[in-house]
Amino acid sequence: MTADHATQIRPATIDDRDSTLTLIEQFVSRGKILSRTLNELEHVLANGYVAVKEERVVGFVTLEIYSQKLAEIRSLVVDDSVQGQGIGRRLVETCVERARKRGVLEVMAVSSSEEFFRTCGFDFTLPGERKAFFLQTRPHNP
Repeated sequence: MTADHATQIRPATIDDRDSTLTLIEQFVSRGKILSRTLNELEHVLANGYVAVKEERVVGFVTLEIYSQKLAEIRSLVVDDSVQGQGIGRRLVETCVERARKRGVLEVMAVSSSEEFFRTCGFDFTLPGERKAFFLQTRPHNP
């Protein structure tokens, strides 16, 4: 992995809506993340960050803070053309740092990218062997 210091990580703004939606839709079509309506996207932009390279949005993530105890990293996407350059890691680190500053005790991520999140310091259990459990209430689409 080569570090890309030419890519800026900054808070997302409403002006990033269209380019972020276009980026997200690439991953929705592959079944990697859930789709978002424009209304939902505007909400998550308020808590999100974009990665910008050469004036183009190449990454996005949002941090949903549920309480002082728990926050979730959501909608992490990095354009295929810049993957492997550390942009995803920098987006995750930005969210974790925001959670720390806000005094949030735990940050979770639900993802099929197990190895990536492990390299960012995430694991399946927390101290004391606490684990997250899930139950899907809708039919699974292959």
